[in-house]
Amino acid sequence: MLASLSSSKKLELLELLEERARRKRLNRLKSYRPYSKQIEFHTAGASYRERLFMAGNQLGKTLSGAAEAAMHLTGEYPDWWEGRRFDKPITMLAGSESYELTRDGVQRLLIGPPLNEEDWGTGYIPKAAIVGTTRRAGVSGTLDSVTVRHVSGGASTLLFKGYDQGRSKWQANTVDYVWFDEEPPEDVYLEGITRTNATGGSVAVTFTPLKGMSTVVARFIMPGEDPGAIYRTVVTMTIDDAEHYSAEERARIIASYPAHEREARTKGVPSLGSGRIFPIAEESIKVDPFEIPKHWVQIGGLDFGWDHPFAATGCAWDRDADVFYVTKVYREREATPIIHAAALKPWGAWLPWSWPHDGLQHDKGSGEQLAQQYKAQGLSMLPERATFDDGTNGVEAGLSDMLQRMQTGRFKVFSTCGPWFEEFRLYHRKDGKIVKERDDVISASRYALMMKRFAKVKADAAAWKFSERKVV
Repeated sequence: MLASLSSSKKLELLELLEERARRKRLNRLKSYRPYSKQIEFHTAGASYRERLFMAGNQLGKTLSGAAEAAMHLTGEYPDWWEGRRFDKPITMLAGSESYELTRDGVQRLLIGPPLNEEDWGTGYIPKAAIVGTTRRAGVSGTLDSVTVRHVSGGASTLLFKGYDQGRSKWQANTVDYVWFDEEPPEDVYLEGITRTNATGGSVAVTFTPLKGMSTVVARFIMPGEDPGAIYRTVVTMTIDDAEHYSAEERARIIASYPAHEREARTKGVPSLGSGRIFPIAEESIKVDPFEIPKHWVQIGGLDFGWDHPFAATGCAWDRDADVFYVTKVYREREATPIIHAAALKPWGAWLPWSWPHDGLQHDKGSGEQLAQQYKAQGLSMLPERATFDDGTNGVEAGLSDMLQRMQTGRFKVFSTCGPWFEEFRLYHRKDGKIVKERDDVISASRYALMMKRFAKVKADAAAWKFSERKVV
């Protein structure tokens, strides 16, 4: 078809293609297509004031931070956007470990190549939206501020910073948004939050946790009794979530890192060292989902919660090989038994549910036991709380059983159980004691394992309905 075109038509076509490429180059934001984990991070901005996107190297965390920053500065949001929106010009602070690293990372992605002014406007802030810039003295190609046109009228202000200058350099006037790319020192982080207090602004953090269980990381994943924890959330992204890598590329990248940095650089997991409760390679327990054979028995596990999430797991047990599988998970905070039960009943009315000792607690309003509330909502709750065969229910014994099974190939988890693996990566001890944070799905699977002796073969739907009629 191209060969049949006249020379003038070919030239016209070439000019059109070049113009399309130019427009795309000068409005990179318009072509941003995030992965599911990046969308999860963006969407969380509508519900949480502080967000941490903790991901491995080269997986797209900084890129997503830059795209979102550009959206807020310009007010240009795509149709799929469900995160927070600013309907007027804002003031934003953005930075990294030093002015040089801020220039080469944050500034480059937002504005374009720092040492080539002709290419400014090829970052995520569209060229047409850049009203003006001011330079920083002493560091070649480094900008101090950018004025950005907002779609509502007026202009947003972007100020670049570096952590190495100390918290005093982050003591700007009140701002609406702070973006920390790479992990900041605690005092700088707290200063950033302070700058947003008056506006109810947002704080976004994007980094690979190479500093281990630092105070900033702990703020998100080990909040303890901190009442401010309800305003914070963390989204983790592993190399398996990066859709631009093939399986072969993932394997090559993982193998390229030294063992002690591998989980941080490929899974966004802070180094926990000897503190990890399950010092097992994730790949050794992860399996692709498959249809559960009809003769295998199944059981569910519940972990009650409100402020910390309520969690549930569906599990299957191959009694012949003595292999226990976690096949599906559910995790949700601040919802009632009616909501949780409605989500779990589709797993099967026949499925027996194991539950912990706090299911015996009475609701302050109705006076009814927690376990009874879920039974009333249609879940087949086991008559007694979760215990081992000998009647004990020690946490350490349960974790030891899980670990031994993992080490011997008798505990497997479907790869679709994302929340389970999120907890698995961070489950650890501090000063010899189990850190009871972000362990809800794992606890639910532990209760199911403890009560596997009560697991049942999946009932035929028609037979189940007939038995229900007989009971009535």
